[in-house]
Amino acid sequence: MSQSARYQHWKLETDNDGIAWLGIDKAGTGTNVLSRDLMLELHAIAESLAADPPRGLVIYSAKEGGFVAGADIHEFPEIRTAEEAAELAAGGQFIFARIEALPCPSVAVLNGTALGGGLELAMAATWRLGLPVETPCLGLPEVQLGLNPGFGGTVRAVRLMGARKGLDLMLTGRQLRMSEALRTGLIDRLSTAESWRADAVSLIGAGKPKRSVPLPDRLISLPPVRPYIARTLRRTVRAKARPEHYPAPYAMIDLWEENGALDNVAYSAEAQSLGRLAMTETSRSLVRVFFLQDRLKKLGGHQNTPPRHVHVVGAGVMGGDIAAWCALQGLTVTLQDRELKYVQPALERAAKLFAKKLRNAESESAARARLTADIEGRGVAAADVVIEAIFEQLEAKQALFRDVELRAPAHCLLATNTSSIPIEQIADGLHNPGRLVGLHFFNPVAKLPLVEIVRGVSSSADAMQAGLSFARQIGKLPVPCRSSPGFLVNRILAPYMAEAMTLAKEGVSLPEIDEAATSFGMPMGPVALADSVGLDVALHVARILSPVLKRPVAPEIEALVARGHLGQKTGRGFYVYQHGKPVKPVLRDHEVQPDVQDRLMLSFLNEAVQCLHEQIVDDADLADAGVIFGTGFAPFRGGPLHYAQSRGVDRIEQRLNELAAVHGERFRPSPGWRMLRAM
Repeated sequence: MSQSARYQHWKLETDNDGIAWLGIDKAGTGTNVLSRDLMLELHAIAESLAADPPRGLVIYSAKEGGFVAGADIHEFPEIRTAEEAAELAAGGQFIFARIEALPCPSVAVLNGTALGGGLELAMAATWRLGLPVETPCLGLPEVQLGLNPGFGGTVRAVRLMGARKGLDLMLTGRQLRMSEALRTGLIDRLSTAESWRADAVSLIGAGKPKRSVPLPDRLISLPPVRPYIARTLRRTVRAKARPEHYPAPYAMIDLWEENGALDNVAYSAEAQSLGRLAMTETSRSLVRVFFLQDRLKKLGGHQNTPPRHVHVVGAGVMGGDIAAWCALQGLTVTLQDRELKYVQPALERAAKLFAKKLRNAESESAARARLTADIEGRGVAAADVVIEAIFEQLEAKQALFRDVELRAPAHCLLATNTSSIPIEQIADGLHNPGRLVGLHFFNPVAKLPLVEIVRGVSSSADAMQAGLSFARQIGKLPVPCRSSPGFLVNRILAPYMAEAMTLAKEGVSLPEIDEAATSFGMPMGPVALADSVGLDVALHVARILSPVLKRPVAPEIEALVARGHLGQKTGRGFYVYQHGKPVKPVLRDHEVQPDVQDRLMLSFLNEAVQCLHEQIVDDADLADAGVIFGTGFAPFRGGPLHYAQSRGVDRIEQRLNELAAVHGERFRPSPGWRMLRAM
């Protein structure tokens, strides 16, 4: 290299052939993010390159973990006004436009994650060169924060990929694999870790590309056609997200309909739209959810010797799916049950999971090889973690762990997936009860990210930390909680679902009950949720929690279970199912009754506050995180306790007392509201 310049977050070198190599290396972090100070340096670099243009520019990451993960979200809470947010977006657009306008060709080398602003930076380059990464890593996920892309992404994505693929990328927030990005035109060429420098030089020599989006995209982008396409897009989005809950996707459709990503007015409109969205309660709450997720990830800490072998006892739906998930994450897994005929269905489900997630014959074969049947339980002797997932019977679990303790290595973590039995009762009789913790997964294991790490009275701090670390190792979000009936998530869900049964008994239709919950923002209503998890499971949890909540078990659930109608998995529960979908009347222009919604959601909130009062979790943020990631509680509301504070604790207590006066003591406010008011 003939010349070099060093910045805090960038390294700029110019080689003997006149090519400038610009490496991004965000100081003090393992991941590149676009912080304000980093962007200020990029502005200065862009101005210097414009004043003295090189023959070509290559932008690459000096970090092995990826290109740029996006904007620095930790700076978002500092933004106070829509005008400030719009100004920041316009500033980023200006910097990227300066790079795009350089008189020399430029190449962005994507060695992995390029999300949000990171991908927007890459799209400002003349060419994009992708390195081999198996996992999806390229995307514009701003919609997940209640925003639209703000550094030119709403314009350049459509110009590069066409309206159909560009809008889909933004509206869904999904991430693309490198191979898919190549097919869509988002990147121009695939390279390797050994040849990317030579390939970048080759692209610079190729000058500037001649690109044209497919004819259908050009046609639907014509001004007379866009309104018709926009209406279709809004209908599609509405099926998944209501505009009053999630305004961002609708704002992106508006931007495209009004401007078509065709001129500079589109950039200004994008920045103004981002400014408005950044100040919405939805965006503020979704940013909060990001921080909650980040906190859970950090609970895992650092493992000196991560587990390599997991032994699962119980090959039913939960045990089999836990085993499959662990194998998918690269662990060796032995799966035990009484006979091979009980293990075989779990192996078949695992094969389907591997095929769906890996999409590579070699990787699928390797995953299948990591998961083996072990009827005799020989894997216990080599296990780093043993997970019990047998039926919910205390004596059976106690006997199993007494046997496992004698055969498992001294360092092995013992864990139960019980959903209701106190951990200390299961540990009774062990020589070292401190080794046992709860690892409570949620069904379906492959979709729900939460694992409750349950601390019994006897559980040691080391065992709890091992449980937290293991959950992170397999890509789950751990929430530590105290052993108590129902733990955190099921405890909070129980009165909410019980109230749904009471409403049904009073004559409110099942679809109306579910609509009251989904209109609040829940991903599905309580009736559909009961059918989804299985009425047999719901009945078991209800029986455990009935004396705690002082609510009788709903006879409707008992009757359906007695007839074998267990919900979606049997084709019939509260609803009848065809092709996995419930058959129920469509409620058109139905106005949700406030009393119905309050009875459901305030039952939920009151129990969440009671869990805080009983110290089931250490603080309100952990309660919110557990409920969001364990139940899907309306993320745009930021968690039940956060929502309660924004709605007003005094108002909620008053409303609960009003409901108690009419419907009974079950609505009497928890003493935990005093604790929440003081926060």
